[in-house]
Amino acid sequence: MINKIMGISREAGEIVREGFGKKLQLEYKTNISDFVTNVDKASESKIIDFIKKEYPKHNILAEESGSDILDSEYTWVIDPLDGTMNFAHGLPIFSVSIGLMKENEIIAGVVYDVMNNIMFSSEKGGGAFQNGNRIHVNGNYDLEKSLLVTGFPYNIKQNPDNAIEKFNRFVLNSRGVRRLGSAAIDLCYVANGIFDGFWEVNLHPWDMAAGMLLVKEAGGKITDFMNNKNSIFSKQLLATNGKVHKKMIKILNIN
Repeated sequence: MINKIMGISREAGEIVREGFGKKLQLEYKTNISDFVTNVDKASESKIIDFIKKEYPKHNILAEESGSDILDSEYTWVIDPLDGTMNFAHGLPIFSVSIGLMKENEIIAGVVYDVMNNIMFSSEKGGGAFQNGNRIHVNGNYDLEKSLLVTGFPYNIKQNPDNAIEKFNRFVLNSRGVRRLGSAAIDLCYVANGIFDGFWEVNLHPWDMAAGMLLVKEAGGKITDFMNNKNSIFSKQLLATNGKVHKKMIKILNIN
């Protein structure tokens, strides 16, 4: 199963790579910062065609085409191009993300870092991998020595959940904070130990399904901002190496 998911992720990634730097057709969603390109759609069509051929009875939850819910315990959660803003502006940080859920639990996940040709993969109980090599979160306990990563929601101008204030607090209480523009890649970089922690609000299921499993299988911790167990439908996500988790929770809950 995981090999098939990696295979279709790579095929979709080829579509994305070929479209990079080319003239794009944009369609706007909620505001000027929230849009989809013709390449997003082409990548998603490739993935959905694969699923319908190989697993015709499975449900599909995809960013661009929405949901196709059948009477199945399995649901594919698809982001055909995570980091569309970067892609459209010529910034080579974006990915293809595919998660497979059984009932309400992610059991397999793949994130393909297209321009770096890095394949992140995981299966529940089987560990997390980067290009076939086992990866783990890092062992840092000191938040002040941590490198963190975050993202801002499309409605950042309304400052949901005090996102800007939280960003400022972490800048002052860590070694640094980065914003890459692809939540899926952010989560992978927590899983492989580059980042110590990641937080964001108002993510969608397809943004985090595969990445959440990767962090868990790499030995990390996933909760909401109140340290409660969350799901791909939660509006808050905190993913860490597990060692700085409580310290990040404390900062996230400063009023």
